[in-house]
Formats: sequence, C-alpha cells, structure tokens
Amino acid sequence: MSEVKIVAKVEGKEITEEDVLHFLNEIGPEVAMQFQSEEGIKKIVEEMVNQELLLLDAKANEFHKEEEFRTVMDKTEENLLKSYAFQKVIGDETVTEDEINSYFETFKGHFAKDSADASHILVDTEEEAKNILEEIKGGLEFGEAAMKYSNCPSKENGGRLGEFQRGMMVPEFEEEAFTMEIGTISEPVKTQFGYHIIQLNNRNSSDEVKLESVYEDVKMEALRIKQQNAYVAKLEDLKSKYNTEVL
Repeated sequence: MSEVKIVAKVEGKEITEEDVLHFLNEIGPEVAMQFQSEEGIKKIVEEMVNQELLLLDAKANEFHKEEEFRTVMDKTEENLLKSYAFQKVIGDETVTEDEINSYFETFKGHFAKDSADASHILVDTEEEAKNILEEIKGGLEFGEAAMKYSNCPSKENGGRLGEFQRGMMVPEFEEEAFTMEIGTISEPVKTQFGYHIIQLNNRNSSDEVKLESVYEDVKMEALRIKQQNAYVAKLEDLKSKYNTEVL
C-alpha cells in the first residue's frame, strides 16, 4: 500500500496528492495539461487551500443559515431533482451490438477522421526528457517510465492518452504523433506544457476507418440518439397528463 502524500493542511484538514490528481481529472485533460509543471501544481494546491479557507469562513459566519443561501439551496435542490429525473428517464437505455454496427454503417462518413492512439511522458526540462529516454532505450518499459516520471495525470494509466483526432492536441505534439512510425518512441518534443516523449500505439487514416477504432464514439452516439428518443417519448407522455402553456 503506497504512502499517502500530504501537500497541504488547513486547520488540520489534509489535502493529499490524490486530492490534487482528482481535481485535475475533474477539470478535464486539456485544461489539466496547463498545470503539469511544478509551478502549475503549486497553483492548484494554493487554489484548493483558498477554497477550504472560504468554506471555514462561511461556516464561522453561519452563511448557511441566511435566507439568501436557503433560497439558493432550494433552487439548487430543484435543479438537482430535474437532473435526477432526466437521468431516471435515460439511465436504463442501452445499445446492442447490432444497433452499434447498424449506426456505424449508416453514419460511417461521420467517423472517418484521421486519428492516433498515443502514450506520453511529460516533464519540465529537455534534460529530464533525454535522461528518461536513455532509460527507456536501456530497457525500462515506457508505461513504467510514465508512472515514475510523468507530470501528467495520464501517468496513472502508464501515460496512455487513448485515441484522439487531428486538431485535439497542440500543433507540436500533433505533428509528431501523425508523422512518426507506429510502435516507435519519439525524441523529446517541446510544447507550451513542457517536454513530451511520445509513444505511438496506433494510427488510422480517414479512408480506412474501422469500427473497432471508433467503437466507443459510435456506441456513445448510438446511445445518445436512443436516450434522446426516450426523453422525447417521456415528454409526450407528460404533456398528455399535465397542462402546459407557452406564452
């Protein structure tokens, strides 16, 4: 069992490295990549501390008892109930393999885009990147190197970024990923986030798109359409039960 690393404390409440990683995952990979440097992580920790301070102050001043806060809470509860009701309508919808295949064949052109599947290791300096690259050339597995050295949250998955299409990554990273040979590892690539070592796992061109390469996207789209139909059907049923008037 790995030791929990505490990065800050606010009145005894601990903020751990795991909390920071969770925060980065919550804001999404594209935004999170902007905070991968040591200075960026420090800013994230400082913001988490600031939020805890605001919470302490709010409790000390009993903001939760104020009428304005209760009004906000009532509205928030109402919105949450709407969201929960929506999830109840669409939550049980699933798609079969036949439905996924049918959707792909019907809308294949929609999914025909160049894509790459890559892993990476992100560090602050070119020297670090070169040293890690030497370790990899010496026999260290790429995934192990990512977990050991990378600043990116993807380190938890051995640096795996999954599949992405052209236009989703910064130009320098994308140029390397879409020109290097499948199965190879790049020299250090400099971007605004630091230095990347890229391993290209696979690449698909738009004229040879296969279901397996876009399976999750197809499944998600097919499910979204099915959920949308269920939602529309539910609304039609509700409109027959309740009086509505749009003025």
